[in-house]
Amino acid sequence: MTMNPDLLVSRHVERWTASPFGAADGLPWDVTRGAEALIQSTISRLGSDYSIQLDIAVHASATIEPGVVLKGPAIIGPRCFVATGAYLRGGVYLDENCIIGPGSELKTSFMFKGSKIAHLNFVGDSILGAGVNVEAGAIIANYRNEHDDKHIRIRFRDMIVETGATKFGALVGDGTRIGANAVIAPGAILPPDSRIGRLQLVDQSPPVA
Repeated sequence: MTMNPDLLVSRHVERWTASPFGAADGLPWDVTRGAEALIQSTISRLGSDYSIQLDIAVHASATIEPGVVLKGPAIIGPRCFVATGAYLRGGVYLDENCIIGPGSELKTSFMFKGSKIAHLNFVGDSILGAGVNVEAGAIIANYRNEHDDKHIRIRFRDMIVETGATKFGALVGDGTRIGANAVIAPGAILPPDSRIGRLQLVDQSPPVA
């Protein structure tokens, strides 16, 4: 597909360009598809303030409570907090001051400065900008289980976007707030400062023919 600049990660996440992944700016579903390789290649360039064991890097100022399941590759940045019962897998990057609450699962995702998923959340194959807050029980789903054709299509502004991906959650712009028990269906682009109410469903898939 033609690269539309409104779909670029950097249009929605200001810190992306200056991050270790800035050179990989592009369509968000392509970025998440390559998350494991991007994160793995970044680990070797981290400073001595990170403790690195195999493919997991944790900053000296980060807190990981007992009972967390952490599967690499993963980078847990400065002053991050990961609570008991959290499950991180599939390639995870936490920028500074991020919070992963108890009982939450983060899969193949990037989170930027000060973003939080409260507790009992699932966020899959997604990119969350800075200052994003996801309240308790909210879900960012990554797979179209209900469709026979699992390829994710997105209706965004005046475009119908064929991603070619079967796994993609959302690109969540800086400062977005997602209310408790909201559901973001697979394939969403939420511009910066979006507001999603409690129990709200966001589904940007065009109708299935």
